[in-house]
Amino acid sequence: MSRTNGHHRNPLANSSYGTDDSEAIILEREAQVAALQREVTALTNKLGKVTEQYKKSKKNTTASSQNVDGASSSTSNTNSNNTNGFSTPSRHGPGAASTPKRKHRLSPYGNVLHEPDNGKGGLKHERSRMGRSASIATEQELKKLTCFSEESKMKTNQALVGRILEMFKDPASHMAYLKSRTFADDLLRLNSKVKRVFEKEPRVAFLQSPCYVFGDIHGNLEDLHFFSDNIWRLGMSLTAGNFVFLGDYVDRGLNCLECIGYLFAMKLLMPEKVFLLRGNHETRDVNGWEEHYGDRSFLYQCTNRFGDQLGHQVWEAVNRSFDRMPLAAVIDQDIFCVHGGIPRPITQMHDGSLGSRVQDILKVPRIAGINPPYEHESEHYQQVASDCIWSDPASDDQERKSVDRESGYGESLRGGGAICFGHKAVKDFLEQHNFSYIMRAHEAHADGVAVSKGGKVFTIFSTSKDHNQGNEAMAGCILVDFENLQVINRSHAYKNVYVHRRDSVSVAKLSDKEIKERLDLGLVTENPTDVEYEEDSSDEEFNSFDEDDEDDENEDDYIFSRRKSSVDTNGLNSIGMGGDNNLIDFSNVNVSTRRDMNTITEDDDDATLNDDDAMDL
Repeated sequence: MSRTNGHHRNPLANSSYGTDDSEAIILEREAQVAALQREVTALTNKLGKVTEQYKKSKKNTTASSQNVDGASSSTSNTNSNNTNGFSTPSRHGPGAASTPKRKHRLSPYGNVLHEPDNGKGGLKHERSRMGRSASIATEQELKKLTCFSEESKMKTNQALVGRILEMFKDPASHMAYLKSRTFADDLLRLNSKVKRVFEKEPRVAFLQSPCYVFGDIHGNLEDLHFFSDNIWRLGMSLTAGNFVFLGDYVDRGLNCLECIGYLFAMKLLMPEKVFLLRGNHETRDVNGWEEHYGDRSFLYQCTNRFGDQLGHQVWEAVNRSFDRMPLAAVIDQDIFCVHGGIPRPITQMHDGSLGSRVQDILKVPRIAGINPPYEHESEHYQQVASDCIWSDPASDDQERKSVDRESGYGESLRGGGAICFGHKAVKDFLEQHNFSYIMRAHEAHADGVAVSKGGKVFTIFSTSKDHNQGNEAMAGCILVDFENLQVINRSHAYKNVYVHRRDSVSVAKLSDKEIKERLDLGLVTENPTDVEYEEDSSDEEFNSFDEDDEDDENEDDYIFSRRKSSVDTNGLNSIGMGGDNNLIDFSNVNVSTRRDMNTITEDDDDATLNDDDAMDL
């Protein structure tokens, strides 16, 4: 599948907490210029290779023609000038002259790969310093590549990450660790570090391909292992390209702590290679909804594993990291990635044109609770964030009945103020930003990846369980490989290695005690079928837990607002924002005003939806 590449306008830039827009625009544009320069370098290198291949082909054709004509002397000259059978590019040839110089950072470490001794398969790599047998001068230069503070920090992070990574590779051999205070402390330390990484990132990450894009994980250890064992088998650090995850890492599955621990560890080790976007389950209103999700709620799994006090502390620490996650990513200035969908425009310029939605997202505070919001979050930017994590493509029936023809938006079947976006909204958004595609998650699909809205919207779902999609459901991802898009799916016939049903042969040899321990950790599942969730219409309010954190001196500055979790669009009509922008009047759009968790419905088997529109709350 090919995708078009054209000249792309730079999206407008970031402004956090109402800081000076001009400074933020300069910083964002500098980042985008650097990304474009890298892309130009890659394309120039490719052009140089094509040019040299053409010269080689032409030269070989000429030599062949001379051989046929019996021009032995010319053939001899050709062979003497090109003894290797191919043309060597000149230092000042077309390829070399047009290729910009690109600096490459050398690491003083090498990686040694070997198979583990436990017979579990896969590969293990260890880092070792290079230059042990080098000259004194070379050894001194290698020592200069990493300063002491960086090396000490790397060793500290590797010790923490190493324990989590070993657990992820073979969870059945680490059951004592998974239930221990050590694992809880590791999660607390991990979150105290990774949340600072998230907070430094803009709300929209600008990336270059190649990129692997993943949808919902939902605590599914087995499917996450499939991707680990097959896509980054050598490890993420030794696999070319970036990794983009579109959110919803917790709830529904039984291994939320293991999955979020692994992904956060990878983010800490490779902050410029691994990008974790925020989904609707990365909010307290949802991942704390224990009454609805029961033992598959993230809050329940924290407290059940570590006890009430420590469990709530872990749950809150993880949610503080969620508060700082970016909301979107842009690949090659051409593909917009988000968990739910495109936000409604909240600003317009003096000439009546819509303000940039990318800039709107960039202006969302870098610490945002969303559902529920902190007191410092303005309602209009809370609406932008909510639309990013909650919205869905409109079904054919919604396009006809509820989508507003002028705006392209309408009320979602989820209720609670969530919206859906139709063909017009997609067309306007892509044209405004000169993008080609939208990649999002948020909805369950048995095929792993689904396409809608005239082939412009991809929905990626990276878990095959816990969503009533049947026993033949697949887990998918998309590889953005320069000009090509490639779908990768896990077949339903792929053998389970880490999580087994209780009636499987691999569990039969275990004792009752071992089975119970594995059941408690989600490594053995009681029933072969997907778990269905009953609707909960109770009016109980959600309580937030704010445990003390020694690493967070300024956490008390962020207080949850008492207003409801979504946005009253009617309250935004004609409110001035200052500068060149004004809020748009949405009074003609038929959407609910605020999100109330008791009104959000989930019906994965709703007969009114299309085949590819089964919803994931």
